[in-house]
Amino acid sequence: MFWDLAADTWGDEERAAIERVVKSGRYTIGPEVAAFEEAFAAYHAKKHAVMVNSGSSANLIAVAALFHKKEKPLERGDEVIVPAVSWSTTYHPLQQYGLKLRFVDVELETLNIDTGALNDALTPQTRAIVAVSILGNPADLTAVRAFADEHDLYFLEDNCESLDAELPGESGGQKTGTFGDMGTFSFFFSHHISTGEGGMVVTDDDEINGLARAIRAHGWGRDVPEDSRLFEAGGDSFAEAYRFVIPGYNVRPQEINAAVGLEQLKKLPGFTAQRRANLKLFQRLFGDDKRFIIQRENGKSSSFCFPMIVSPEAGFERSDVFGPLKDAGIGFRMITGGCFTRHDAIRFFDYDCVGDLTNANMAHDRGFFVGNHPFDLGPQIEKLRNVLNGLGG
Repeated sequence: MFWDLAADTWGDEERAAIERVVKSGRYTIGPEVAAFEEAFAAYHAKKHAVMVNSGSSANLIAVAALFHKKEKPLERGDEVIVPAVSWSTTYHPLQQYGLKLRFVDVELETLNIDTGALNDALTPQTRAIVAVSILGNPADLTAVRAFADEHDLYFLEDNCESLDAELPGESGGQKTGTFGDMGTFSFFFSHHISTGEGGMVVTDDDEINGLARAIRAHGWGRDVPEDSRLFEAGGDSFAEAYRFVIPGYNVRPQEINAAVGLEQLKKLPGFTAQRRANLKLFQRLFGDDKRFIIQRENGKSSSFCFPMIVSPEAGFERSDVFGPLKDAGIGFRMITGGCFTRHDAIRFFDYDCVGDLTNANMAHDRGFFVGNHPFDLGPQIEKLRNVLNGLGG
C-alpha cells in the first residue's frame, strides 16, 4: 500500500515500556495507569484523568456518571443535543441510558456542529449537549460552552478524534477536550497517540472523577479517592474492599496500555507538528480546487486526516474517485461515521432531527478521507493531487 489510512508510531521506547511491565509481573491497572493519568491530566491542565480501555468506554462512563450525580442527575427521557456526524459510540451510551437525541446539522466546511442551530434544538426537556471536534478540527467549543452555561446544560465533549487540537484562550491556546464538564479521548491504533486500545476521561469535577472511577471498575468503591467520596465508609475493612456502591462495568485498561501511553505522550508535540505540516501542504494543493470541499480549519487542527467532499458541481461523482485511488494504492474511507441517522441502528433510538441535516447528508453521500500520519507525507499528498487532477472538467 502506497498510502494507508493508519500507520504504526511505536518505536524502541514503547517496546521497552512493554518489556518493563512484563518484567514487573503486574499487568492489570496499577502504577503505570496512575502515572499516565497524572501526565495526561497535566498536559491538558485538568485536575483529573481517568483511563479506560477505549474511547468508546470513555463516553460510556462519562454518560453514566451524569446519571449518578447527587444534584441534578440526568434521568431517562431527558433530551440531549448532538451533532449529526460522529462515530457510533458518541451516541450509543446516550441511547443505552434512555436519553432522547436531538440531531443538529454540521457546518459543511468544518464538519462540526452548527452552533447557529442550537437555539432551535433547545426544548424545556433539554438537559445536556454533546460537541465533537471532527477529525482533528476544533468545533466552536467556546460557543457551545457559553450555550451550555446559559441554559444550565451538562456539556460532554467527545474529543476522541482531535487530541492536541487547540482554540485561542485567554492565556494562549486551550486544548480541545477541556471545554466540557468532561472530555473524552481515544488512543486507538489509528489515532494521534496509540496505546493499542485505550481511552481517557478528563474533568475538574471531584464528584465526576469519583463516579467515573467507581463505574470503570465494577461499581465498587475501593478506587474512589477520599476527596470524591460517594458514600460513608464502613468499619469492616474486609467488606469495604468489595463494596459495590453504584452500577458499573469492567472497562479498566491494562498496565501495558498505560506504559505505552506515557511514551507516546512525550512524542505528541512532535507528532502534531508534523501532522500540521502535512496539513499545510494539503491545504496549499487543494484549497483552491473547486471540485472538492476541504475542511476549513478552526483554531489549530491536529489534523487526524484529510477529509474531502466532492462538490455537486465537480462534474463527477464520489464513486469516480474510488477506482483511481485504489489503483494508486491510496487508502480511503467515509468521513467518521457519516450522518448517524442514515444507519440501521437509528431504529433503536428515541430521536428527532432539527431541520433536514443537509450538510451531514452531503458529507455522508459525497465525502471521504485519506490518512494523515506523524511523518512527512509530501510524496503521498503530491501523488493524491496528480491522481485527482484527471477527474472532471
